[in-house]
Amino acid sequence: MFNFIPLLGAQSSTSASQSLLELDGGVKVLVDVGWDEYFTVSKLKALESLSIILLTHATTSHLGAFAHCCKNFPLFTQIPIYATTPVISLGRTLLQDIYSSTPLASTVIPEENLAESSYASGSAQVDPSIQFLLQPPTTEEIAHYFSLIHPLKYSQPHEPLPSAFSPPLNGLKITAYNAGHTLGGTIWHLQHGMESIVHAVDWNQVRENVLGGAAWLDASAGGAEVIEQLRKPTALVCSSRGAEKISLTGGRKRRDDLLLDTIRATVAKGGTVLIPTDTSARVLELAYLLEHAWRKEHSSSGSDSPFKSTKLYLASKNVGATMRYARSMLEWMDENIAKELEADEATATTKKQHKRTDSKQPGGRDSQPGGKASGPFDFKHLKLLERRIQVDKITSAKSPRVILASDASLEWGFSKEVLRKIAADPMNLIILTESYGTRRNVASEEEASLASLLWWWYQERRDGVALEAGADGQNLEQVHTGGREMQIKSAEQVALEGKELLTYQQYLATQRRLLNQMPIGNTAITETAADAIDETSSTSSSSSEESDPERQGKALNTSAAVANLNRNKAGLNKDTLGVNVLLRQPGVYDYDVRGKKGRDQMFPFVSKRRRADDFGELIRPDDYLRAEERDDVDGHDMRDGGPSKDNKLGQKRKWGGTGSQGEKGEPGSRITNKRRQHDSNMTDQRGMSNGEYLTNGHVDPELDELSDASDSEGDDVPSGPSKLVVETHLVEAHLKIAYVDFAGLHDQRSLSMLIPLIQPRKLILVGGTVGETEYLASECRQKLISTSSGTAERTQNNIFTPTNGQMVNASVDTNAWTVKLSNALVKRLRWQNVRGLGVVTLMGHLAATAVDEQQPADSSSQKRQKLIKGNAEESKLDEKSIEKTQHVAPVLDVLPPSMAAATRSIAQPLHVGDLRLADLRKILQSAGHTAEFRGEGTLLIDGLVAVRKTATGRLEVEGGGLGLPDYPARSLEGSFYAVKRKIYDGLAVIAGG
Repeated sequence: MFNFIPLLGAQSSTSASQSLLELDGGVKVLVDVGWDEYFTVSKLKALESLSIILLTHATTSHLGAFAHCCKNFPLFTQIPIYATTPVISLGRTLLQDIYSSTPLASTVIPEENLAESSYASGSAQVDPSIQFLLQPPTTEEIAHYFSLIHPLKYSQPHEPLPSAFSPPLNGLKITAYNAGHTLGGTIWHLQHGMESIVHAVDWNQVRENVLGGAAWLDASAGGAEVIEQLRKPTALVCSSRGAEKISLTGGRKRRDDLLLDTIRATVAKGGTVLIPTDTSARVLELAYLLEHAWRKEHSSSGSDSPFKSTKLYLASKNVGATMRYARSMLEWMDENIAKELEADEATATTKKQHKRTDSKQPGGRDSQPGGKASGPFDFKHLKLLERRIQVDKITSAKSPRVILASDASLEWGFSKEVLRKIAADPMNLIILTESYGTRRNVASEEEASLASLLWWWYQERRDGVALEAGADGQNLEQVHTGGREMQIKSAEQVALEGKELLTYQQYLATQRRLLNQMPIGNTAITETAADAIDETSSTSSSSSEESDPERQGKALNTSAAVANLNRNKAGLNKDTLGVNVLLRQPGVYDYDVRGKKGRDQMFPFVSKRRRADDFGELIRPDDYLRAEERDDVDGHDMRDGGPSKDNKLGQKRKWGGTGSQGEKGEPGSRITNKRRQHDSNMTDQRGMSNGEYLTNGHVDPELDELSDASDSEGDDVPSGPSKLVVETHLVEAHLKIAYVDFAGLHDQRSLSMLIPLIQPRKLILVGGTVGETEYLASECRQKLISTSSGTAERTQNNIFTPTNGQMVNASVDTNAWTVKLSNALVKRLRWQNVRGLGVVTLMGHLAATAVDEQQPADSSSQKRQKLIKGNAEESKLDEKSIEKTQHVAPVLDVLPPSMAAATRSIAQPLHVGDLRLADLRKILQSAGHTAEFRGEGTLLIDGLVAVRKTATGRLEVEGGGLGLPDYPARSLEGSFYAVKRKIYDGLAVIAGG
């Protein structure tokens, strides 16, 4: 069984992605927890009894709501989550950037929830204009949430662990494959019984500067076939975004040249170029391209390129950590990145040797101090900006510059502020790097994002188009805005006061009360909190085979109520806790068990199960990192030297330390001064490696004077309960708009070529607008009919285009039965290996056989009865505790001799496997035969034997059995029999008898 439910992103203009996969046995898999740029809480739903969660890309569209769900949904952090290492690292920096950039990410409490709380408390009606904010997760909480994710590598099958409130996974296997588009982007393959599901949303087949293409095609087969693990799945979930997009002629090089020519035409006139982009995914491709373009122009001494006088910036709140992670994950990038790093290291070594030689001569000096290698992301020209005051400084200057800023939607981040300041100058330019749908998909312009509005203006071209000449002579289009007004909304976080604070407290009290009264099924909570605590604790230590699918929601709701009771200490009395009062209340050492039942009769004990797999106990590498290797500890960046703590009473001092802070002349001050000097050197090296505040090894005078003022920025943000205040500014736009596709997504050509090669039995289209989904569905119906043997009606019924919340039954169309094999039949099995798969044929006698199974009664109840009635009745209890159940099961046994003689003449040998003519040609040539292709699909061997392969995969061999005396390899047998023998060696020949 396989049911698919798209939660977000199906046939809609939003790029957010959430999908729910329901498998046989009640297994539920959530793929992605995406969000859009509006951060609307109503679009998120608390899903119960999830088994595992899979993450695909480190973008807002795929994991933007991850931290919100971990903080606000009960037991969300106890669900096993799987992703690749780049998705974990870059996703962490992305969400830290979002929550530090805009209060919108804190999410507004829905008005109906506030109305319920005010009605329950009997207070006055809440003012609907006030937008109360939930408490956002802190930086430390976000880092903790991402540390819970299990990292995976590409092409390695993994059997995940189920959550405590999930049914058994029954052999579910997940495998991650490279999806392109982003660093660590994933195509997920799920194998569960007969179901083979491929979930491929937002992938890119084209190789780029930093990222390799999606891992669809098999390189060993010349790139003409899909890899066997992803070929012919029972269901393919594919995104339809970009189905109507025509690929750019010239490929990646043409795209890169188009972007550089567009920038060159603007900065040559003294204008400023703004490129809005994300902060964790596509920014790596843009930053790499611009940095290397600037390096190339500065290295050519004879050219007068405008890039030499143009400064390059990358503005984002957490971009330093993003680039630091990128430098540590070069193995996840394209192979050309590794080659470039090796070439840079070789060049640096050569320069270092020359420096030693030149240093002996007077005036000898190297242009690069220390001969340090410049890696792909060791920026020389791209300066990183992480402070608002720095962005304000560079936008106020009147000089040509290029600014990469977050975010691509222009709804949060520095890109919105930069746009507001450069919009009035017609010399400036904004370059959109992705499309944003059509106007018909949004009700009004007020509901659309700022990037969508500019995209509509670019498509309308109402005020004319400016044509600039490119380097190759082609015209570059830049659309005029013509002074049209655009609304730029700025969101601020203001602390609650007075009645507003009282309303917020009433809301929190109502939420606690609702959790206490949370129903289980159709009834209220009838168990005591002690029973619930023991039950949820025992689920983690009990085997997954003992879980009941009918009680999946009960564990989640009970655990949520218990978690709330743990916070509300007033409700924990002796009657509520039961025997657990011995553990949870200090000073209580006695409990009366007389007249008690169940678990209240014995001392409470909770056994925690250690998570392990086939290779032993699971460990977290983060637990073994040194302090200086961690990104932050207790909110402090340990790479900058860590926090300075005073020695408190009872705290151990380091060797050589004398006190809290030594004065001058004291022994402790010498150590402190050395440490400060070391930290300052480390800061200088870090700034030099990141390119922050530095240009070619020298301090940037524009940003150096802002270093002290930027340290105190952000202290005015309220930390307690707050509300959202949105101000709207009307800005007159005179700048020009250009578009260069840097989205890195599949286009019409990739989709139309790969989907027929994958040959899915059922196709589910999500992640696109209504027009794109309908267009791709019609194209796939025509393509799949020509490649499949089914009828047009059957192919049309196997393509689904669901909407958000609509369930699709995409179960495999096969009839499978479970039979038992007798021991005598198992001993006669002869396995053969075909491309790593074991193949065997069976012939036996199927009969219904009565099978006896002995099910022992509950061991705990058996022990209780033994303790009560004594040892005299142990024998009677042992007899009663064994319940014999007899049922009939199909058993496949060895054929009787009388039937074996009759079926031996009917059974025919069976050939299993798929032998390619190209592989057969190599095998025959290595054996000394001459083999060459003649015509289409015909292989000629020794000029005598022809081998053809039909459309159904059948091999036809024609020719004579004579051999040629000139070749010693054919002296013992003719060419016909030699070819036939090689064909049999490449297939598994299984005898029917």
